Amino acid sequence: MSIGYACLTVGVPNTGFKTCRKANATEEKLKELIHFNLNSLENVIEYNIKNNIKLFRISSDIIPFGSSPVNTLAWWELFKPQFEQIGSKIKSSGMRVSMHPGQYTVLNSPDEDVVSRAVEDLNYHTRFLDNLGVGPAHKIILHIGGVYQEKEKAMERFVKTYQTLLSDAIKKRLVIENDDRSYTVSEVLRISQATGAPVIYDNLHNAINTSDVTKDDAYWIELTRKTWKVEDGCQKIHYSQQSPMNRIGAHTQTVAIDPFLDFYHQVSREDLDIMLEVKDKNLSAVKCITATTEHPHINLLEKEWSLYKYSVLERSPKLYDDIRQLLKDKSSFPVLDFYRLLDQAIAMEVTTGTAVNAASHVYGYFKNETTEKEKAGFLKQLEKVEQTNGSIKALKKILWNLAVGYNQPYLLQSYYFVF
Repeated sequence: MSIGYACLTVGVPNTGFKTCRKANATEEKLKELIHFNLNSLENVIEYNIKNNIKLFRISSDIIPFGSSPVNTLAWWELFKPQFEQIGSKIKSSGMRVSMHPGQYTVLNSPDEDVVSRAVEDLNYHTRFLDNLGVGPAHKIILHIGGVYQEKEKAMERFVKTYQTLLSDAIKKRLVIENDDRSYTVSEVLRISQATGAPVIYDNLHNAINTSDVTKDDAYWIELTRKTWKVEDGCQKIHYSQQSPMNRIGAHTQTVAIDPFLDFYHQVSREDLDIMLEVKDKNLSAVKCITATTEHPHINLLEKEWSLYKYSVLERSPKLYDDIRQLLKDKSSFPVLDFYRLLDQAIAMEVTTGTAVNAASHVYGYFKNETTEKEKAGFLKQLEKVEQTNGSIKALKKILWNLAVGYNQPYLLQSYYFVF
């Protein structure tokens, strides 16, 4: 089983993506952006390999205007060496990648122009994955689309479009997913029977827009498993948790470890991949992978702690000490207690006192090396925070610049500068 995340990373340098306005999308600008974005993607892939993340969804925005007439570049040829290099790393690591076109890629619209653009978008996504040299187990995920006051006819239009307008190359990769408003998993299964497209089961979507409240996740996962053929690779599902106090369907900031493990133990199979949909992206992926590792060692938690420790100290010195005490026993692997304390701390608000305390600790890494000017600048901003509610963000910016200037890798990797 692989556990992964979608599109973007949190706290990983040089992994951001860029785009531009349509008016500025000249050939030279697009070449510049595509080169930059492919470099970022390669950095993401390398991060995933380093952290044993075997499942990743690639952002659709890597090629700006990828399916639009605005982009006239033969990008698949111009950047072929970069694609081959990235694809080689994906394949050699055993990673599985996917893509997920957005809400405007609708195959069942009654508007032929909308459908035509949707098909072009699927062609773009297929070409992107093909250019990486990855096989049909690397999927493109799509929702069914709108209802248009006539759901049965809308479902029929999807099937007809699938059968008549999609190339075999798209069909080999396309999988369909239940959503939280329009199409239940039962309805998606009906469409699967007519098209042969495998079904992605989404647990939160089913909890909101359910086919049968008497059936649990394991039931639907087993039913959708039957739609996956050998050439499709392992069955893949989406997992997320409802964010409290937000709109129905909103994802949580982080994956709460206890309900995730309840779910995991209920559905766990070697041939099942779980894509997490959560706001802190790779951080939750590492958490869930660590919590389900088959060969646990305290080093895994110590590595996590090295990244989070100053973010915890910035919020709660007590929880900081609690976690330090927890990790003193080198023969143990207190993964649940560790993440429970960590999640509790990260959810807390930063206060002036705790911010000053943490900033002072971080400054200790280079206090004996800073110039008088650098020291004065830090102490001045520290005093502003302490006495006049000055900007904590500005204080951390000063510390970040010092960490860069004095080459402190331990700090540069810290989530202290992320949260």
